Amino acid sequence: MKNNVPAFLLSRPSYEPRNFDKGRLKTSFIEKGIHHAAQIIQTGYVNWETASKDDFFQGIDARVKVIFLLFYIIIVSLKNDLISEVLIGVFVFILSIVASLNIFSFYKRVIFFSFIFGFLAAAPSALNIITKGHIILPLFHLSSAHHLWIYQIPQEIGLTKEGIYGVSMLTLRCMNSLSISLFVLNTTTFPDIIKALKAMLVTDAFLMVITLSYKYIFIFAKIVEDMHLAKKSRLVGQMSAVDGRRWAAGRIAFMFKKTTLRCEEIMKAMLSRGFSDNIKIYGARKLCLKDWTSGAILLLIGMIFLYI
Repeated sequence: MKNNVPAFLLSRPSYEPRNFDKGRLKTSFIEKGIHHAAQIIQTGYVNWETASKDDFFQGIDARVKVIFLLFYIIIVSLKNDLISEVLIGVFVFILSIVASLNIFSFYKRVIFFSFIFGFLAAAPSALNIITKGHIILPLFHLSSAHHLWIYQIPQEIGLTKEGIYGVSMLTLRCMNSLSISLFVLNTTTFPDIIKALKAMLVTDAFLMVITLSYKYIFIFAKIVEDMHLAKKSRLVGQMSAVDGRRWAAGRIAFMFKKTTLRCEEIMKAMLSRGFSDNIKIYGARKLCLKDWTSGAILLLIGMIFLYI
């Protein structure tokens, strides 16, 4: 009997879905980008679930927590000694434990961004080229001193005591500010934060931009993930790096056009429903005894940090 099955259906495809580089699995840059986009959605849902818990700090009014955020960031910026910054960091750590937050995930983000924007940005200032002072750790010696434009490069280059102190102070300030901000974001839902800002007389235009941007971040991440999965489900074999970059460039242009169109449609939908320049907040509750007591305790502790 004659076989009528086409030859291309009988042949086995010889392709590899992944690249292997030196014994390790190599992931394309598109896969990595989509993974980070998916993490945005996952982090948003995790923060929402954490802020919706029925714990002590989650039950405090958002207005109290927003004032706590502003007050303690001002304290962190005003303090000039390491001991006070360390004590504030320990206090926020205790608050995170009491609020039942995921300590590992919480401080992983805090330490990462503090290292990037705090330590690395200020690390060169620890050298005596920038910060003059007593050298406690010599690094290398030059044959002679040099003069470069407005900078005087000394013969001996090393880390100064004053420079290390400045780097440590900036890193701790960045770490404390991030931990306080993330603590409030992880214990307060986004609508409650908007209500608190509205009660504090923040302009409606600013609140509108924050609200629409916050919502569109998740929409954008979900659209990018869906586009990648649609492309991947129709792909047989492996996409070359050139084709991957071409696809990514095309999707960027598509997302730009889609974003512009969506903004126009949202604006028209808001106007058709009677939108005005004023944002009205409904369901605002009065501060209870728990809110006043918590606010007074946080204020008292903040004053102690401010004057020690």
